[in-house]
Amino acid sequence: MPALSIRNLFKEYTPGKPVLRGISLDVSDQGITAIIGPSGTGKSTLIRCINRLVEPTSGEILFEGEDMVKLDRRLLRLARRHIGMVFQEYNLVERLTVMENLLCGRLGYVPPLKAWLRKYPQEDITRAFELLDVVGLSDFVNQRADSLSGGQRQRVGIARALMQEPKLLLADEPISSLDPKTSVEIMSLIRELCRSRSIPVMINMHDVELAKRFADRIIGMAQGSVVYDGASAGLSDEQLKTIYGGRDWLHA
Repeated sequence: MPALSIRNLFKEYTPGKPVLRGISLDVSDQGITAIIGPSGTGKSTLIRCINRLVEPTSGEILFEGEDMVKLDRRLLRLARRHIGMVFQEYNLVERLTVMENLLCGRLGYVPPLKAWLRKYPQEDITRAFELLDVVGLSDFVNQRADSLSGGQRQRVGIARALMQEPKLLLADEPISSLDPKTSVEIMSLIRELCRSRSIPVMINMHDVELAKRFADRIIGMAQGSVVYDGASAGLSDEQLKTIYGGRDWLHA
């Protein structure tokens, strides 16, 4: 069984002008799937439709035997517990400490009153300390999120997503705000952590070379449709021209 199955997915922000045009694909239960394509082609919309941060117009998104599109608010909240999300702009609570931000990854599992009082089970706190050590931030436990660098913030975001113990990790342009060295470090971290935990990843990104370097599979999108779906090694210049249009940019 694939980790995720998308069938005939459409999204229109303006009636009659689809951003996604009948996307259908299966996502394996392991490895990294990178989504590439020009700006405005629907990459972020696709990622955000999966956990319904964006509401699909029509189609099916099958995750753990249920159609995400049809879930009511209560069932959607339960389903989202198993889908981790890493954001381009980190989406941390700036005034909270690193530890408190990590524990936000357990909000779906903790009763609202205990979450409001910040009373988390000891096993959650222990797990948070372990993850901070893994992502190299064990010395930053009590620092506020707004005091961190971009790379450190994204490490917190990754650790927070893994606090959910997800069955699927979504990453929406997680390296677009980072310098080249930090981008490689963050992609390496995502690959290592998710491979060791057998968590499949869907990642939307602009950097084609990093997509080819780190992804097991690449989905190329153009004008809201999938125009390439295959192994990273199989992505040729001709296919990149189909995805991005033209040829001058390839060797600029």
